[in-house]
Amino acid sequence: MITIALSKGRILDEALPLLAAAGLTLAEDPERSRKLIIETNRPDVRMVLVRASDSPTYVQYGAAELGIAGLDVLYEHGGEGLYQPVDLGIGRCRMMVAVPEGFDYARALRERTRLRVATKYIRASREHFGERGIHVDLIKLYGSMELAPLSGLADVIVDLVSTGNTLKANHLRAVEEIMPVSSRLIVNQAALKLNRAQVQPMIVALMRAAAGHG
Repeated sequence: MITIALSKGRILDEALPLLAAAGLTLAEDPERSRKLIIETNRPDVRMVLVRASDSPTYVQYGAAELGIAGLDVLYEHGGEGLYQPVDLGIGRCRMMVAVPEGFDYARALRERTRLRVATKYIRASREHFGERGIHVDLIKLYGSMELAPLSGLADVIVDLVSTGNTLKANHLRAVEEIMPVSSRLIVNQAALKLNRAQVQPMIVALMRAAAGHG
């Protein structure tokens, strides 16, 4: 049995056509089903629905042989024990620094102002500002990052930006890109060695589907 870890939302929506191109369809609509384990059209393949941030952990520890995770999540996780054979080209966005309208970010950098940064991307933020020589106080949040500067909790935020409409609606603007983000296929390295006959063809099928998708 091959288990693939997926998260609901944008990644799942964009992954379904790739999975279909690789010959996999789900037996149930994951958005309507309450099940966390979804069977597929293949008796030897199933999907487990997890939080996006948990996908690498399920694959790392072998609860799933394969998974799909965004580069943002993988960067924070560290990627230990994971083989990342292909960028699937889905879930594209950018990890950005954003500030309130009127905040002079260039001056803050120039004067090496200590910043309060709200984000769930602690590692990426620490490294980004560290490379710039800026001291920061990192405030970990799990949602509604835009509220942090509006409420006075933080000076700036680090978050994923797709269209920028949410920032604009909350009087924020993106000022600096930390990294482009898209979703990767991730593979448990031990499973690839021990169950190569099943796992490798699935990797190849998804790589071909991604190439066709691109």
